[in-house]
Amino acid sequence: MANNTIPTGYLRKVHHIAFNVADMAASRRFYGHILGLHELTGEEVPATLIELVNTGKVANFVTPDGTIIDLFGEPELSPPDSDPSKSFTRAYHLAFDIDPELFDQALTVIQENNLVIAHGPVSRPTGRGVYFYDPDGFMIEIRCDPH
Repeated sequence: MANNTIPTGYLRKVHHIAFNVADMAASRRFYGHILGLHELTGEEVPATLIELVNTGKVANFVTPDGTIIDLFGEPELSPPDSDPSKSFTRAYHLAFDIDPELFDQALTVIQENNLVIAHGPVSRPTGRGVYFYDPDGFMIEIRCDPH
């Protein structure tokens, strides 16, 4: 990877968008009934989120192109904060998918550019990921499926 960049085409798609929401019922109605997005239920829910979905803390919707919208219930959602580590906005992070073979190269690019890493890299049953901040403090994730 020359010039400390992730080459064009390496990031394959937006994997998911995560939003913090103050009123889960209102947000589920908005995304599911008003916008007509399909809510993942039963066996469609990723194994790592079943407990959170079953307790009403998370809801997952899918767009027609396959992008997942994750809603995280934050009943005490506060106004924006200048400290990005405090999830200062209702949009939590933007996640890009990358080929598992290229994940470590992307991690090197993040480190070589001295980007602030918020979490990770992490390994989960759903794959690997690293969370870091863009110049405005918005969290970005690069993730990959498990090998």
